[in-house]
Amino acid sequence: MPNLPYWRLSGFYFFFFAILGALTPYWGPYLRSLGFSAAEIGELIAIINATKIVAPNIWGWIADHSGMRLLLVRVAALAALLSFAGVFVGSGYAWMALVMTVFSFFWNAALPQFEANTMNHLGRDEHHYSRIRLWGSVGFIFSVLALGHAIDRYGIATLPYGILLLFVGMLLSSLLTPEQRGEEEHDAQPAFLEVLKRPEVMGFFGACFMLQASHGPYYAFFSIYLQDYDYGGGVIGALWAWAVIAEIGVFLIMHRLLPVYGPRLLMTGALLVAVVRWALIARYAELLPVLIVAQTLHAATYGVYHAVGIAVVNRYFRGRNQGRGQAFYTSATFGAGVASGSLLSGYLWDPLGGSATFYLAAGLAAVAAAAAFRNLPRGL
Repeated sequence: MPNLPYWRLSGFYFFFFAILGALTPYWGPYLRSLGFSAAEIGELIAIINATKIVAPNIWGWIADHSGMRLLLVRVAALAALLSFAGVFVGSGYAWMALVMTVFSFFWNAALPQFEANTMNHLGRDEHHYSRIRLWGSVGFIFSVLALGHAIDRYGIATLPYGILLLFVGMLLSSLLTPEQRGEEEHDAQPAFLEVLKRPEVMGFFGACFMLQASHGPYYAFFSIYLQDYDYGGGVIGALWAWAVIAEIGVFLIMHRLLPVYGPRLLMTGALLVAVVRWALIARYAELLPVLIVAQTLHAATYGVYHAVGIAVVNRYFRGRNQGRGQAFYTSATFGAGVASGSLLSGYLWDPLGGSATFYLAAGLAAVAAAAAFRNLPRGL
């Protein structure tokens, strides 16, 4: 695709997911270093994901009605940068909750609209999305390894400074990216709620919600879980990075797999793999080779899942519904799903223990697999 601004699109994904690579493995340990309890950590991390429930839908509605999709991404990137700087002002629970609410509100609002812009550049070649999105995975790995090294050498207090620099990179990359308007399908497209209320669409979102809820203990407590098994920061960072390396391998070939095998088979298989992954982490956390295998399965539980999910949403929600469709996918799954899983795991972690919490996550992933098989289409 000679007219595709590949590197400028890829740059935004790099920095956005580099921020995620800083928050996901290390924000929990950082909060613990400030003296917060497991329940408080679960609540604070749930805030980051809970804002995905509201923010993307508000900004998606504005973008679809104004047409200024990329301008909103740039405003969100600037606001996220400025509000994150509040972590340097105070460290009490109420203040930290406020800062995390504000910065994540804007940060989470940016990605769905950038996804819609990327899909507009791709047009009918949406199966090539994974070849752009893989640079987000590269950013995640870079962040995990670089910050893991910095934390081992200088301490966990260096984390906020690294995240602030990544927010600067995200803002600059948004300023360099060109905007592409979507198809004019206003007359041909049904109302957004009409599409959303279709049984197969609601079933699809239900499966995605449950799968992401099963990730709650992983995103909120996996690093803490490994610390309790005496793994060092370097090993923990390497395990997170290895998972995303496996994810990149899938992104490189998804444009070939999706047209051949279709959404139903790929998504159902990915969700069944999640059952195995959480069970392995629950049972064999003391065995590093088993953890490496479990992290390799991230290729399916995130890489396959997300590539299929974006493609399905893009086919269900087109034209005037595009921004809100991508926003609802983000809010209902990575927002409500992960927030619910993080919050619940925070309350279960101390009374039940980490192993039991991951077993419960495996059971939820099994239910999600059944819902995916029932509701996803065979082909695009």
